[in-house]
Amino acid sequence: MNYRNFLWLLIGGIAITISGCQKDQHELGDLVKPTNLNVSYQIIGVDDEHPNGDGSGFVEFTVTANNAITYYFDFDDGKDRKVVPGGNYTNRFSIPGVNTYEVMVFAVGTGGITTSKMLAIEVLSDFRDDEAIQFLTGGSSKSWYWAADQPGHLGLGPNNFDYEPGSWTWPQWYQAAPWEKSGTSLYDCELVFTLQNDGSMKFEQLNPTGEAFIQGLYSQALGLGPEGSYPFDIAGVKNVVLSPSSSIATIDGGYRGTTMTYSDGGFMGFYAGSSEYEIIEVTENLLRVRMVQANEPLFAWYHIFTNVKPEQ
Repeated sequence: MNYRNFLWLLIGGIAITISGCQKDQHELGDLVKPTNLNVSYQIIGVDDEHPNGDGSGFVEFTVTANNAITYYFDFDDGKDRKVVPGGNYTNRFSIPGVNTYEVMVFAVGTGGITTSKMLAIEVLSDFRDDEAIQFLTGGSSKSWYWAADQPGHLGLGPNNFDYEPGSWTWPQWYQAAPWEKSGTSLYDCELVFTLQNDGSMKFEQLNPTGEAFIQGLYSQALGLGPEGSYPFDIAGVKNVVLSPSSSIATIDGGYRGTTMTYSDGGFMGFYAGSSEYEIIEVTENLLRVRMVQANEPLFAWYHIFTNVKPEQ
C-alpha cells in the first residue's frame, strides 16, 4: 500500500470521489465545476533594480473561483502539492538563481471536479548551502544510517513556547536508548544523497525489508494499528530542496539554518507524515535533523544519522 500520497486522502475528505451511481449523485447534489478562476501573485521585493524579487524567494498568491470548496497548488519547485482551502498562500521558491516556475493552480468543486490555470513566474533565490550539500553527498553519492548505538538517535520534544525556555530545541520528552528499536525495520534504512550536475541533490531511501517504521498516532490515522513497522512504498528517487529554516527552534537552538524538503512524500526512515527536515548539524560523519509531525504539530522529532552503519 502506498502511503506517500496520504495528503490526497485528506483532499479526498473534501473532494469526495464519485462512484457513478445515481444514489451517490443524489446525496451529493449537483456536481458543479468551479468557474471564474482568478489567480494573482506578488513577488516580494520587486522593484526596478530587482525585477525578480529581493532574493528571498517569497511569492504571495491569492486565488478565487466561483463554486470552489478548496484549492491546491503545484509550485514546480520540487516540493509536494499544497492544499490551500482559503486561497491565500505564500510560497518560498528556493532553487538558487533566477528560475522560471510553471505554477499550476487548481480550484476543486463538488465531487472533485477541478478547474485549473497555469502561471509562469520568474523568481530569484539567493539562498545556498553548498557546504551542507558537500557533507551530505561527499561530492558524489553518500549513504547515511541511523546512529542506533547512540542515546537519543530518535527523540521527541515540544514544538511550542508553552514549556520551559529552550525545551523546544531538544528532545526533552523522549530519547531512545541505543538499539531500542531493534527487531523493527528502522535500522535497516539506508539514506542516499546524490549530487547532481547542476549542484542540486537527489535523495533515495533504501530498505530491504520493504517496510517503514511508522509513528503511533500516524499509524492509527492510517488504520494500521500501534507504532511499528509496516509494508510501505518507499521506492523512487526524490528531489531535495534546500531553504532557510523558520522553526521556533532555529535561533534558540543554534541550528544550521537550513531545511531539507523531499518531493513525493519522501522521508528519513521514521514516518510521521512530514517531508521537511531542519538540519541541526551536519559534518562529514554526523547528521542531526528535526522534523515536526504532520498530524500533531506539537510533536518535534529528532533524528541522528552517521555515514558508517553501526554494528550491534
